[in-house]
Amino acid sequence: SEPAAPSEAVAAENATTFAEYGLRPQLLKAITELGYTAPTPIQAAALPILLGEPTDLMGLAATGTGKTGAFAIPALEKIDPQSRETQCLVLCPTRELVLQVSEQFKTLGKHLGVRVLSIFGGAGYGEQIAGIRSGAHVIVATPGRLVDLLSRDKLSLDMLDTLVLDEADEMISMGFKDDLEAILQKAPGTQKTWLFSATMSPMIRGIADKYLTAPRTVQINRKEMLSGTVEQFYIATHEYDKMDVIGKIIDAEDDFYGLIFCQTKALVVDVHGALRDRGYPADCLHGDMDQSARETTMRGFRAKKSRILVCTDVACRGLDVKELSHVINYSLPRELDNYVHRIGRTGRAGKPGIAISLVTPSHRGLIYRIEKLTRTEMKQGKLPTRREIAKKRATKLLAEFNALGAQTEATSSRMRAHEVIAELWTGELEGLTAREVAARFFAIGMQDLLTDRA
Repeated sequence: SEPAAPSEAVAAENATTFAEYGLRPQLLKAITELGYTAPTPIQAAALPILLGEPTDLMGLAATGTGKTGAFAIPALEKIDPQSRETQCLVLCPTRELVLQVSEQFKTLGKHLGVRVLSIFGGAGYGEQIAGIRSGAHVIVATPGRLVDLLSRDKLSLDMLDTLVLDEADEMISMGFKDDLEAILQKAPGTQKTWLFSATMSPMIRGIADKYLTAPRTVQINRKEMLSGTVEQFYIATHEYDKMDVIGKIIDAEDDFYGLIFCQTKALVVDVHGALRDRGYPADCLHGDMDQSARETTMRGFRAKKSRILVCTDVACRGLDVKELSHVINYSLPRELDNYVHRIGRTGRAGKPGIAISLVTPSHRGLIYRIEKLTRTEMKQGKLPTRREIAKKRATKLLAEFNALGAQTEATSSRMRAHEVIAELWTGELEGLTAREVAARFFAIGMQDLLTDRA
C-alpha cells in the first residue's frame, strides 16, 4: 500500500475501541489485523494524551500490560514516512526486549511504509550502520551500543521527534544511568520524551525531573497490571524439599511449558542440573551466557524442544514467549516489583496461566506484602500425591495402549515390539504367563501407583 502521510488524530478520552481514536487508516488496519479491538488499561490511559498535543509523559506500567502499544501507536501515528530521518528512538534494557519492541513496531507500521531498525551489542556494526544510512524512521536500541554509535558520529538525533525510555527502572538497575543521560543530552531537546517504568525510584524521579518538561502522568494499579487469567498459588515448603515439589508440579500437568525463576546464577545452574538429572527437558538462561548461547537456548525453548526454562530475573528481561502454562518462583524475589514482572509472562492474550511460589517458613510474611502490592489473593496450593500422579500417568498410558490395539494396520514400531517380546519369551521370560509379565513390567514402571507415599 501507499505510504501514509501524517494525519491529525482525534484523541477520544473515553474510547472503548481503537477505531474511536481517529487513527490513520493504514495504522488502524494493522491493529485490526492483529485482532486488537479494545485498548488495555495502560493504552486507554496513555493514548488520549499521546495522540493529542505534544507532551512529555511518565507511565507506570509493568511488562505484559500492553505498554508497547501505548507508545508505539501514537509514535507511528505521528511519523512522516516520506522523510528519511530517524524520528522515533526507543531505548530498552536488553536485546530480547529490543527485538520484541522492534517486531511490534514493524507489525503495526507495515502498511505505513515505516522502516524499523534494531540496534544492540553483541552484533556486528556493519549491518546496523548500513541500516542507519538507509534511513530508519524508528530505531529501537540498547543504551550501550547506541552511545557507541553516537560517539562514532554514525547516527544523528537532530530530527528526533519522540524518545521513549522503556522499562526505565530496569535500565537503571542494570547500570545504564550514565548511558541514558549521555543519550538524553545528545537529543535535540525539542523532542517528546515518554518514560515508562514499573516502579518510580528516586533515581528514575531524578532523571524525569532533569530531562522531562511538565510531563503528564498515567498510572495503572497493580491489580490492573496483572492478567485476570493468571491464578496465583503459594506452596509452603522447606528449602530441601523444593526440587521434589517442582517435580510434582511438572508431573501433574499434561502439557507443562513454563519458567522457573531463581535469585542467582548459581541457583539457576543447580536447579537446571537437578532437573536434567531427573530426566526433565530443561534449559537455563543467566547473565554470564554469551549472546550465541542465549539465542540457541531461546530458539530451543520457543520451539518447545525444552519445555522448562530456569532463569534469573535479569536474564529474562523482555522475554516474550507465547502460551506459557506456568511460572514457578523457586524463591520469591527480593524486590517484590519483580513478582509482577515474573508472573506477567503467563496468562497472556486472555489465555489461562498459573503462577506458583515456593515459600519457606522464613518468607511467609512476603505473601501478605505481595497481596497488598498486587491487591490480589494468593491461594495456598495443594500438591498431588505420588500415587495420584502415577494414576494419571497410568490412565494416559492405558489410552495409548488401547489406541495401539485399535489400529487396523500394524505399525513398524508395533511390529518391532512383537519381535522383541518374541525373543524375550524364548529366553528370560520363558515359563511366565502373559499376565505375570505384564504385572512385573507394571510394578517396575508404576512403582508410585502401588504405594501410598505423599
